[in-house]
Amino acid sequence: MMFSEQVELYIKRNGFRAVCPKAVLFDMDGVLYDSMPNHVVAWRESMAQFGIVMDEHDAYATEGARGVDTITKMVEIQQKRRITMEEAQKMYDVKSRLFHEMPEPPIMRGIPELMEKMRNSELSINVVTGSGQRPLIQRLLRDFGKYLDESHITTAYDVSHGKPSPEPYLTGLKKAGHLHPWEAIVVENAPLGIQAGHAARIFTVGVMTGPLPQEMLEEAGADATYHSMVEFSDDWSTFFQALLKPQTPSSSSSSLP
Repeated sequence: MMFSEQVELYIKRNGFRAVCPKAVLFDMDGVLYDSMPNHVVAWRESMAQFGIVMDEHDAYATEGARGVDTITKMVEIQQKRRITMEEAQKMYDVKSRLFHEMPEPPIMRGIPELMEKMRNSELSINVVTGSGQRPLIQRLLRDFGKYLDESHITTAYDVSHGKPSPEPYLTGLKKAGHLHPWEAIVVENAPLGIQAGHAARIFTVGVMTGPLPQEMLEEAGADATYHSMVEFSDDWSTFFQALLKPQTPSSSSSSLP
């Protein structure tokens, strides 16, 4: 399917007149940072201390969700019991400690160039993450302070329900300036995050920065997919112009909610 057709399908599905992007909502892990290999190790080693088996597939498949939600689900599946949020938080604290003892993950290749192009396109830069760890937020501000301030970061502590609920991205729209769904773009690399962007009715780009296949991101609801952030950055001008291109009369006749 050509990209113009994907845009047309998104508009028709949601009953919008057009896409008029004013903001980009980035996920953090596996999107802004090549951090998922570290997360895989931290999840595996921390959960083993509590009798929970969590492998690479589990880590990538649950990426984007709040850590406490992932733990609650894993305990219920493997140990057939329900734990309190306090117990889940204590387990997550172990995982967080292990993660922060590891070498700092690098910025994802292609991200600095992509952010510069987005800013030149007059889009605001925002982050919507399932993390709430203060050191990670501080690193976002250190690395991307040229494009981002704390008021445009949505964390686990800003929402009651994490991804795949649309709440994180709906909250991100509010922080971006009380925008409508057709005024933003979501950039994700994980099925749960893509499901959240799709449920929020925002045009969602899935980028294959990990081992998950393209089909898995498309099945989760990605409106467009790229094989890397470098590829997305290289294609930005074409991508952005296609979003702004006037649609056919059939789609433009639809009314905005």
